[in-house]
Amino acid sequence: MPHRTALVTLIAVAVYFATGLLVARARRATGIKAPATSGHPDLERAMRIQMNMLEWMPIFLPALWLAALYVSDTWAAVVGVVWIVGRALYIRGYLEAADKRGTGFLIQLAAAMVLWFIALYGVAMALLR
Repeated sequence: MPHRTALVTLIAVAVYFATGLLVARARRATGIKAPATSGHPDLERAMRIQMNMLEWMPIFLPALWLAALYVSDTWAAVVGVVWIVGRALYIRGYLEAADKRGTGFLIQLAAAMVLWFIALYGVAMALLR
């Protein structure tokens, strides 16, 4: 069983949950109630953080699990942790200012690509056997 990958998955979901809390906190701080999605830069940044995380989860999670199942639980988990670190840096930067999200974005992009290629390699090798 890919226990390490399971733990990384749970951490990634917890980070996603935390982005929802960031939106709630921004709504409280700005006084902007749902369903409004604009009106204050702090709320708009928090909402983009959450949406960007949501947009990346269907790219990250299948690649993470396919890499774990077809190649290595340990390597998938290690690269998955790098992805989470990238997301954390993205969140921290974007909360300050939109132009500070780049480093975190590039780290998580690179990690997602590595996972995708590991998964592709593993699946291809399984098909060729």
